Parts: sequence; structure tokens; C-alpha cells
Amino acid sequence: MTEVYFYHLERRRLDDALPTLLERSLERGWRATVQAASEERVEALSTLLWTYSEESFLPHGTARDGQPDMHPVFLTTSEDNPNGAHVRFLVDGAELGDASPYARVVFIFDGSDTDAVARARAEWQAAKASGYTVSYWQQDETGRWQQKA
Repeated sequence: MTEVYFYHLERRRLDDALPTLLERSLERGWRATVQAASEERVEALSTLLWTYSEESFLPHGTARDGQPDMHPVFLTTSEDNPNGAHVRFLVDGAELGDASPYARVVFIFDGSDTDAVARARAEWQAAKASGYTVSYWQQDETGRWQQKA
């Protein structure tokens, strides 16, 4: 059964949180797909994953790179699963029609954006109504994730 996680950004930005969440997914042996709302955002995330740390980078690709099955992390605007991902991250209000192909779907949303919070609430209700296991994660004072529901 697919798990649907909701990560509520309050103390850190997406650019700070996403690389860590992707690293953890890869450590589990999972392939990941990140779905953004625009091609411009996909390119910005691609640059981020090459440069977020001086010590490392996250191997990834986009449609421009081709051969999606060769990339453990794939960045896209579409709903398909081109790299056979186990986990799908949805950012910037990206929507997913069918969560069932994934072990986990992760919605990451900005808590200071009222529209993003409203979309997350609607997605929560839809996921629960579809019978998925859902959980809500919020950042504590230090920026660490705490499961709240």
C-alpha cells in the first residue's frame, strides 16, 4: 500500500530540505522522481542537486538528458514514472493522479503560502479517501522533521 507523506516547510526552504530527503531515499535503495510545476523549476532543481553541497552531489537527470532509466533521481513536470521510481516527490503545487505505482508519495509545501497549504489539505483529504496511508510531518524549532499526524 502506498504511503503518502506531507512535509510542511516552516523553518527551511525547499532548496534546503529536498536534497536531504532525496539522499535518504537513495540510502534506502529507492529510485526517486521529483515532479515540479514548470520546466524552469526543473532546471533550477537540477542546478541545485549539482551544487547544494561542496562535498557531494545527487546523481540525477531530466528529459533533456535522455535515458531516464539510467538516473536514480529524475526531475520532471509530467506524471509518468520514467525511471521506475519507488518514491515520488511533488513540489510547487505539482499534482499526481495515481499514487499506486509508488511505495511513497511525498508532497512538500511551503507553510507560509496559504494557497500551498490549502492544496495540501485537499490532497490529504483525497489521499485518505483513496485509502492510502497518510502522515503529516512538520519542522520543529531546529528544522528537524517531526511526525504530527
